[in-house]
Amino acid sequence: MPDNQAVILQSYSPRFAYDKAPMLVYWEMTRSCDLACIHCRAEAMAQPHPLELSTEEGRALLREIRAFGEARPPHLVLTGGDPLKRADLYELIAEARALGIEVSVTPAATPRLTRRALELLKEAGVSSLALSLDGSEANRHDSFRGVSGTFDLTIAAIREAGDLGIPLQINTMVTGATAQDLPSIYELLATLGVGRWALFFLISTGRGRSLAELSPGEGERLLTWLCDLAESPETPFVIKTTEAHHVRRLSYQRMHSRGASDEEFLRSPFGRGLGVRDGNGIVFVSHIGEIFPSGFLPIECGNVRTSRLADIYRSQEPFPSLRNADALKGKCGRCPYRFICGGSRARAYATTGDPLESDALCLYPTILFRE
Repeated sequence: MPDNQAVILQSYSPRFAYDKAPMLVYWEMTRSCDLACIHCRAEAMAQPHPLELSTEEGRALLREIRAFGEARPPHLVLTGGDPLKRADLYELIAEARALGIEVSVTPAATPRLTRRALELLKEAGVSSLALSLDGSEANRHDSFRGVSGTFDLTIAAIREAGDLGIPLQINTMVTGATAQDLPSIYELLATLGVGRWALFFLISTGRGRSLAELSPGEGERLLTWLCDLAESPETPFVIKTTEAHHVRRLSYQRMHSRGASDEEFLRSPFGRGLGVRDGNGIVFVSHIGEIFPSGFLPIECGNVRTSRLADIYRSQEPFPSLRNADALKGKCGRCPYRFICGGSRARAYATTGDPLESDALCLYPTILFRE
């Protein structure tokens, strides 16, 4: 069976292991935000939490990230809530850059996101920004974000960031309600000069518990469309998925059917960042210092106030198990693509309570073990 060729990629897995240091550290600087997004993982609030990390504790966290000891430290993503509601945002970005840490920021589209704010972010040294767009029209996006006017603010910020030369990623939440609008969102983004479109497939956590996920069949059809876009020379930006890691399996199958080698797949859009998933290449620090495998996998493993981030990431369960594809259970554990995909550990946890169980969104193992 041609799919057995996927086991060849097991020999590449050490190249993509993140046992010693993650690729990305997400710091939820605050849960304070002026939006009321219906999917919000953080269940954001109007005011800062009284126990959120202070400026000095933020500086200590930056030193912890630098202390992973890699020649190139992990990339830091400052998220929230709305990072713009932290008065020390620009100061902490500048300090991270002084330590050699690349920084990206995910601000909320509110009246705080002015051109001057974007100029200050650039002056502080941000590598890129990520803005959210969940509808191709104002009524669709604003209803998702819970505040009218956010669509217009987002489009204005996209254009301002482009004028300032700040690399920009657009995040879009994929749910049963937004899926039909994705082609129109793509057409809109194709006119705006963005660098990357990141599609976040819903995990039922936080306020997102009230929303509908795609079915496995719907997910497969959507990922097939995204593969078509990613492979097309007409697509003006990079496409990536979050919590839909099986796009790598689908991309590999397509390329292998055309006679492509493993090396060619590894250079392809979905072959880069191979194996990165919750707890494997990713670690998340909450507004009050809690350490999680990712923002969508709420298993608290320690706190930066009392533990070294590197120690938790390297040795505290479930981190080591999440990095071991052979520790996976069910269909994911038997799948020959587990080394390049590994499934969404966050979705497994949300649906079964076990982060090592199967990813319910992927239908391939059902096909595989029926053959």
